[in-house]
Amino acid sequence: MSIAAQIAVAIVALIHVYILVLEMFLWDKPVGMRAFNLTPERAKDTKVLAANQGLYNGFLAAGLFWSVFAGSHAILIGHFFLLCVFIAGLYGAATASRKIFFVQSVPAAIALVLMFMH
Repeated sequence: MSIAAQIAVAIVALIHVYILVLEMFLWDKPVGMRAFNLTPERAKDTKVLAANQGLYNGFLAAGLFWSVFAGSHAILIGHFFLLCVFIAGLYGAATASRKIFFVQSVPAAIALVLMFMH
């Protein structure tokens, strides 16, 4: 995997670590509520669901970091996890907020393009 692709994959992974932190630990705090446009009541009611969702984002980040350091299998692992992120972003954009497309799907697509260029 090229250096540019590795950097792009690492950036997508870091985005998902940030999402994990927002969803698992900051959901009902001011920064989390601002990020997801939540009222305190809605944040309280959905905190457990958000933490579960955050854990899944953590698994995506782990897989992406794995692909950066996986040696000969890096491309296949990276493709899989980036496609997962891309599809999740499309689904999130269609069902929750169009912003998700730009936060998840676009960076994943850029990283995929860089991987295919290698």
